[in-house]
Amino acid sequence: MTKASDLFIQCLEEEGVEYVFGVPGEENLDFLESLSHSKIQLILTRHEQGAGFMAATYARHTGKVGVCLATLGPGATNLVTAAAYAQLGGMPVLMITGQKPIKSSKQGRFQILDVVDMMGPISKFTHQLASADNIPSRVREAFRIATTEKPGATHLEFPEDIAEEQSESRPIPPSLSRRPIAEAKAIRAATKRLEAAKSPVLVIGGGANRTMSSRMLTQFVEKTGIPFVTTQLGKGVIDETSDKYLGCAALSAGDFVHRAIETADLIVNVGHDVIEKPPFFMTQDSADVIHVSCNTAEVDPVYFPQVEVIGDIANAIWQIKEDILPQGHWNFDKMLTARAAEVEHTASLDDDMRHPIYPPHLVKAVREAMPADGIIALDNGVYKIWFARNYNARQPNTVLLDNALATMGAGLPSAMGSAMVYPDRKVMAICGDGGFMMNSQEMETAVRLGLNITVLILRDDAYGMIRWKQANMGFKDYGLTFGNPDFVKYAESYGANGHRVESANHLKELLDSCLGSEGVHLIDCPVDYSDNDRILNHEIKELSAKLEL
Repeated sequence: MTKASDLFIQCLEEEGVEYVFGVPGEENLDFLESLSHSKIQLILTRHEQGAGFMAATYARHTGKVGVCLATLGPGATNLVTAAAYAQLGGMPVLMITGQKPIKSSKQGRFQILDVVDMMGPISKFTHQLASADNIPSRVREAFRIATTEKPGATHLEFPEDIAEEQSESRPIPPSLSRRPIAEAKAIRAATKRLEAAKSPVLVIGGGANRTMSSRMLTQFVEKTGIPFVTTQLGKGVIDETSDKYLGCAALSAGDFVHRAIETADLIVNVGHDVIEKPPFFMTQDSADVIHVSCNTAEVDPVYFPQVEVIGDIANAIWQIKEDILPQGHWNFDKMLTARAAEVEHTASLDDDMRHPIYPPHLVKAVREAMPADGIIALDNGVYKIWFARNYNARQPNTVLLDNALATMGAGLPSAMGSAMVYPDRKVMAICGDGGFMMNSQEMETAVRLGLNITVLILRDDAYGMIRWKQANMGFKDYGLTFGNPDFVKYAESYGANGHRVESANHLKELLDSCLGSEGVHLIDCPVDYSDNDRILNHEIKELSAKLEL
């Protein structure tokens, strides 16, 4: 006979779990005791949300299920945002929450919520364990569902009295599972359309980043010479220093990259995820679309592809690459003209050395400081648009930004998760002051874990993204400014290293110094967002509209 909590841990070990991130409570103590005898490490965080973000980022990098732990009631509700972050972002996560005894309780309704029902709308699978004998099958099912395309969040509630039970059940080993292969007829149809097109283009979305399609897509572009665009979640799948890169669809419309897409007569949409803002809008008269993904297309008024290639993305691209013959009549001049105009516009801005720091120069400075395999984890704010547009990602999952839930507070925990998975790579969290303060307590966790990360705080003493929208709508400046702590002293109070940017040249020095040193570094960087509305909402759209293509 095996105690139920020991059996649960054995099931996690069978699944290859390395870490459990979380904040335990009274209702988790049997689980915690069993975990203490396991090779699985407990990563104790200062808030359940931070634990969930770390688990999701671990999953994003590894493709394995990230596991996080919370108690009942407020512990479980604190996981809700992280659950939605994983669910919308396509990151496989298992959330484990405690509960009072379900067979005999003497505490009334104290702290009790229907957590299973609460998790239903924001997860792929949620279940209350009501018998120790069912633990192996329920854990196996949670892991299977979490990793099935599209990956997402799962949840198991583990009541106190069930954790104490005895069982003769044993863990169920994971089965060997492979994604289906796209059928030959679909591949042939896609290839024929591509060869007949005059100006085809690739659009690379989040699904291509999840399924590690980088090598095949890179080879496809090298063989055919067909240019590519990325969505925000598709950044880095192909090296964006390539001369075939046309830009990132970071703005909703009216950017140079949208003008490039408009010149195409065929769009190959790879790994499209409806969770992102559409990088283009289909009409009855627009270019035809080939949908390449693990799942069939979700049709809506602006997306109704003519050809669907359904199966493992990397294999589908490989099959098309092997079949296709590059065509002499293909012409990409108009697309490349639009890209050249964007590069020229960016170059006119990114050498502005003002202080507080100008966003285009900030992006340039960070890109120059980071190696090709360096990872930047962005929180949510207006700077996300600047980085998505101007920061050329060199490798998959080296630009971690959230264009799905688009939550604040995830930047620091995401960087911490990255540093745990890749301890030998340079990792930087880039946060607005508003987003940073939502989970700033995890600085203590980062120091305690001995992580090597740099936290760059972009300080404008306001909720800048909303303030930008407020200005664009013609409303008065109201209700979005706040005060901040002395971030240097704040970092030092956690045992981290605090720095403050004094000039644009000093920013470069600090980035090089912090990234070249061990430990946790925080850089307080004041930013000048005064031109956000003028450039992002007006200048770019006006300049791109004037292009003669």
